[in-house]
Amino acid sequence: MPIVTISRGSYSRGKEVAEKLAAKMQYECVSRDIILEACSEFNIPEIKLVRALHDAPSVLERFQHGKERYLSYYRYALLKHLQRDNVIYHGLAGHFILSDIPHILKVRITANMDDRVQEEMKRENISAEKALFILKKDDDERRRWGLQVHGTDTWDSRLYDLVLHIGNLTVNDAVEILEQTLQKPAFQTTPESKQIMEDMIKSSQIHSMLVDLSPGIKVVVRQGVAFISNVGKELKTDSTLRDTMEKNVRTVEGITSVVIQEPLMSKSAYINPYHNI
Repeated sequence: MPIVTISRGSYSRGKEVAEKLAAKMQYECVSRDIILEACSEFNIPEIKLVRALHDAPSVLERFQHGKERYLSYYRYALLKHLQRDNVIYHGLAGHFILSDIPHILKVRITANMDDRVQEEMKRENISAEKALFILKKDDDERRRWGLQVHGTDTWDSRLYDLVLHIGNLTVNDAVEILEQTLQKPAFQTTPESKQIMEDMIKSSQIHSMLVDLSPGIKVVVRQGVAFISNVGKELKTDSTLRDTMEKNVRTVEGITSVVIQEPLMSKSAYINPYHNI
């Protein structure tokens, strides 16, 4: 039961490819739906979540971890939705969030800039010059977001199993290629790949529970054990808070134990690395 994530620029025909492939394969096709689900579950404004997923963080936001909780909430919403299988996702950040799940087919759809400009002009009723400016700005923003948040360029072909350029290839050609590729054994769910996905869902759920308390926190789940690292000052020095956190983490279905990979220390021993800044 495969899953496809399609990365695309504005007006690159990726949305059309996703929708036609979904109709042909009788799969669910989702994009903005995940944003709405995350906003509903975590009670956050849609505009703030969209900006966190699209706009590269400012220097202040990077220093203050300003976008971490929005990205954490979105990651959990996306992974939880995709566990249904037979889904085609063509929204933001899928190629980064889903990169470690082997049975997901990761695709990049590109198109000629001239064709994209014509489509932007037609839909927005603007000049060619303005359309080109908007598209280049959007492309640049997405690339900077990937580099600053994940350290990887969105256009790096190593992120994808397939990169398809709509030009000589038509949308229907792309759909046919993807349909054939989805029959390959590499993109079928196996017990091992299902376990990887289930562990990632648990990790992202726990991260979404803790990110407000410790924005830089890292969570990895393996075989029912939650390994937690890079905790903030409160979790390094407050034993009561740490115990409460562990109890909350154990409420996640399938979690049998919690390992905090940093020892408890006294508040006097804690050194704030930013004290003199």
